[in-house]
Amino acid sequence: MIISIKNDDGSVTSWDVGKISDEKLRNEATVIINKVGTLETMVEATSFASQTFRNNLVGMLKDREEAIVPEPEAEEVEEEAVEESEGDSE
Repeated sequence: MIISIKNDDGSVTSWDVGKISDEKLRNEATVIINKVGTLETMVEATSFASQTFRNNLVGMLKDREEAIVPEPEAEEVEEEAVEESEGDSE
């Protein structure tokens, strides 16, 4: 099994795990590679599920006009931030 890993400097190093002479080390490397692959699959699946739930929520809420919270004006937000900052220094 050949694996390639991108280094911090952007270069890529490849190893043929099957050529590791120490059987214990070769087995450990294979287990770690399998775990990393499983975790990457889980991350991708979780991301897909999260996006699906978000899209479903948006679809559910888009016609609920009564639940929309109006966006504050830009000036109001700035004034509130300044007032909070001034109050914090006392």
